[in-house]
Amino acid sequence: MSTQSQKLYENAYPQFERDLKFHPLGVDNPKVLTREQVDAYNAQGFLAPLNVLGADEIGEIREYFDWLLPQAMEAGWNSYEITNWHKHCQGVWDIVTNSKILDVVQDLVGDTVILRHSHFFAKLPGDGKRVSWHQDASYWPITPSKVVSAWLAIDDSHEDNAAMQVIPGSHLTENIPFRESSAEENNVLNQTVPDELLPAVYPVTLRLDAGQMSLHSDWILHGSEVNHSERRRCGLALRYLSADVRAYDGWNSNSVVCRGVEPTGHWENHPRPSGEMIPRKDGDKPMQSHGWRDAYGNAAE
Repeated sequence: MSTQSQKLYENAYPQFERDLKFHPLGVDNPKVLTREQVDAYNAQGFLAPLNVLGADEIGEIREYFDWLLPQAMEAGWNSYEITNWHKHCQGVWDIVTNSKILDVVQDLVGDTVILRHSHFFAKLPGDGKRVSWHQDASYWPITPSKVVSAWLAIDDSHEDNAAMQVIPGSHLTENIPFRESSAEENNVLNQTVPDELLPAVYPVTLRLDAGQMSLHSDWILHGSEVNHSERRRCGLALRYLSADVRAYDGWNSNSVVCRGVEPTGHWENHPRPSGEMIPRKDGDKPMQSHGWRDAYGNAAE
């Protein structure tokens, strides 16, 4: 391992003024979550599992992703690079604005719910990739830290196919130093919190059945191992935040104001796409599909 990869970094964005601490979330009168669940989220840094979508609903989303993934790969992307496609694809936009997901998130962030980022994590059998221990907030030039990540299980996400793990309470130790990931890690991302800096707390595996969802703080340490099973493990990570959060360096350009109002105009509000426009990794003209349901012999929307 190179000397450079061993160097520890305290702050990924020292050029920006950021409030690098955890802010407890929750409204006075939650409607879906219980007060006990809100308190548990703030104390432990995560909440799981949450029953959100029924079998038919998640089955349709899985069919959609089964169609979307080969389209993405044909356009040059891999299974971890389908990021912020709610701007291009009607089907992704419909997931990130799903009322059942927003009802839960609203109990944490308040009346205005802004989606900043969407990211499919599809671990294919035998791809050899892991997600090393990290804190999401380290990657993001935003402040204050009032972000909740909703991780929707599109496939079953169990111990055998490398479900996400979290370290309870680690969100209260903000901004843990990290190093650049080494090539031999096969990390999906590029930051790694070294083992010697991990709290002496056993990780918890977030076992989710398809249609269930977990919530986690942007400061909690989390990661996942290699998928050694013969089953795909796909989830959609949705980053929601409250209206008082601000972003640097253009990180407010991919957003959707899902609920409420954002009167300052700081956050973009991408409308529902008219169809399925698959962006090409090489920057060429996007691939256009009139509707994913065409692949199943149904009328396109």
